[in-house]
Amino acid sequence: MSNTINRQKPIFLSSLLFAFLGLAFHFNAQAQSAATYPTKPIKLIAPVAAGGGLDNIARAVAEKLSRSIGQTVVVENMGGGGGSIASQATAKAPADGYTLMIAYVGTHGTNPAVRKLPYDAIKDFTPIGMIGATPNVLIINPDLPIKNFKEFVDYAKKNPAKLSYGSAGPGTLTHLGMEQLKLAAGIFMVHVPYRGVGPAYTDLLAGQTQAMFPTLFAALPYINTNRVRGLAVTGAKRSPVAPNIPTFKELGYNGFDGQQWYGLVGPANLPPAIVAKLNAELNKVLALPDFSEKMTSEALTLMPMTPPQFTNYIKEDIARWAKVAKDRNIEID
Repeated sequence: MSNTINRQKPIFLSSLLFAFLGLAFHFNAQAQSAATYPTKPIKLIAPVAAGGGLDNIARAVAEKLSRSIGQTVVVENMGGGGGSIASQATAKAPADGYTLMIAYVGTHGTNPAVRKLPYDAIKDFTPIGMIGATPNVLIINPDLPIKNFKEFVDYAKKNPAKLSYGSAGPGTLTHLGMEQLKLAAGIFMVHVPYRGVGPAYTDLLAGQTQAMFPTLFAALPYINTNRVRGLAVTGAKRSPVAPNIPTFKELGYNGFDGQQWYGLVGPANLPPAIVAKLNAELNKVLALPDFSEKMTSEALTLMPMTPPQFTNYIKEDIARWAKVAKDRNIEID
């Protein structure tokens, strides 16, 4: 019996040694790969069709990141499915740092909160860093006899059958944000969903609907030309591009922190050294004065974060909208 044990012991120790050497080789290979990364062009997936705010941000980041990192960063537009097609493609890509994606509140916030998706917004991705966010703004048709937020709430309570609001579709930020407001203010408005934000704006401007909760970036041209009236914005402080519009917090409504945010993610299990390098390079881009000026002009507040901070932000945003969906009994097939 003891002879058998003694014979097995060297075999066990040899196996343990080979396993240790294999692990050491794996981490050494990863370290060498990260040290030389990137050695070829990087694909940056934009989960929307060409044109529009997210695409503009993706191209601006790609241009600056290309110069900073010393390799071409190529934007590939992959619209469809509310971002799910692009998200699946990113999640299934090799975890080598050569396929990245601009995640946003749709792919990693509202959709995971209300839909059954073919990907897991947490487990299937590696958060790299936040880019920034633009607040949402409550806007109304200026023909309404309403000048400020208090008057809006009072009017809605006195005229529950007269107000309807448009959204970019069920389960979008323009829908969930307004449902959150209805619950907090104790008001009623009819939801009119559209296929995208464009048609929703058309009917708001024509007076077919009376209110909307879009991003400040999209609403700003209409606000500045007095075609709509801005009443309140989400976020912790007023936007520098719309300083006359108060925050919900100023008006006594806490918890209205939801924003249209954008960040950089890759497939799950990206090597930590590559994640750290990409995060550092992204934050360098965010610190560039010309990049900051361009984003500020588009109502985007830059929000540099570490990967753990960005991971927590995504988790908290999903939890925020999941609570709104539960409270309002919203579930999208």
